[in-house]
Amino acid sequence: MSAEPITPDTVSDPAASAPPKRGYVRWIVCTLLLFATTINYIDRLVLGILAPTLQKEIGWTEIEYGYIVTAFQAAYAIGLLLVGRVLDVIGTKLGFAVAIVFWSLAAMAHALVRTPFGFGLARFGLGIGEAGNFPAAIKTVAEWFPKRERALATGIFNGGSNLGAIIAPAIVPVIALTWSWQVAFLLTGAIGFIWLFFWLWLYNAPETHKSVSAGELAYIRSDPQEAVTPIPWMRIVGLRQTWAFALGKFLTDPVWWFYLYWIPKFLNEKHGLTLSKLGPPLIVIYVVADVGSIGGGWLSSRLIKNGWSVNAARKTAMLVCALAVVPIIFASQVSSLWAAVALISLAAAAHQGWSANIFTTASDMFPRRAVGSVVGFGGMAGAIGGMFIATATGHILQLTGSYHTVFFLAGIAYLVALAVIHALVPRLQPADV
Repeated sequence: MSAEPITPDTVSDPAASAPPKRGYVRWIVCTLLLFATTINYIDRLVLGILAPTLQKEIGWTEIEYGYIVTAFQAAYAIGLLLVGRVLDVIGTKLGFAVAIVFWSLAAMAHALVRTPFGFGLARFGLGIGEAGNFPAAIKTVAEWFPKRERALATGIFNGGSNLGAIIAPAIVPVIALTWSWQVAFLLTGAIGFIWLFFWLWLYNAPETHKSVSAGELAYIRSDPQEAVTPIPWMRIVGLRQTWAFALGKFLTDPVWWFYLYWIPKFLNEKHGLTLSKLGPPLIVIYVVADVGSIGGGWLSSRLIKNGWSVNAARKTAMLVCALAVVPIIFASQVSSLWAAVALISLAAAAHQGWSANIFTTASDMFPRRAVGSVVGFGGMAGAIGGMFIATATGHILQLTGSYHTVFFLAGIAYLVALAVIHALVPRLQPADV
């Protein structure tokens, strides 16, 4: 990272002259995004929590489980490639509604299958639907928040991934042990339809929302005006800012996928935790991760308000997070359950802080009319990385029985990603679109 030191500079906050903040509707919208992300993660986490039980009941191997996870990642990659552009065309209200209906039905469909192939098909459907969540949420933040608040808003809604990861291990084992694993998939999948009602009732664009005051709308639109002409897809893909975001996601998203799908199995195999005992360690991991999500967004937003440039603030926050992940290298070597949980918790929190900031760089570098496409492309890159890590992890565990190699790769991934991002966009300069 030789092009520019990561230190504060004299570039001022682009919204420093913003009018006083008035109104709260944008935070209601942010709350809707938080709950959507929570549901998104509950639905994708059910499989990981039930994996030790299902592996014994259905009899899949580590490699087959890796392929089931890969099916989700492949669909997620395909979905993200398409959904960002669709959202830029049809808008977030309709796009988000369609996505949550699709993924909720796919989540419930897991209850109907009994073979590794059947689970692979259900995961593929879930991946297509769930691909809509983050591009829609990031686009909504870009439409509803000025740049100075976007990292915080992103950190808050991204905290839903941790909230979902807290709720899932608290309720899924209880449902599965009380009724069955099939009921666990059915009940968690149905939650999305409750959110859909509130989304259709409460959401509209800021300019047409009846509850948005003139003062709040002025604050939301306090950044310099942007053109509204659509940007050609190939123009977006050809920009180094797009590739900085995409490669950052490619290198770091797979680590989070590994946590979601293999940490329950790791705790079961390394520390003997059964389904009835998995809840507390997983809840601790994701409670701490939730703090990291909000904290990472808060840190860069605070630095900007203190006079740092957007570039220096974002990259400093990302560097702090990248360094905090490194100790996870030792997670498979410690004998104490709670020492392992502490290392994983720190890394999960750091990932979420990193995620809040890397997501926000998309809206730092691109106008609102391109954010959905950029986030979709970057998410696709992250999902492709997740495909590789899912298949590789299955083979590594089948051959070695050890998690050490995967934890080592997780520990260094963020520093490598930050170096790549900084090399491509040394000042987070806006894309020439």
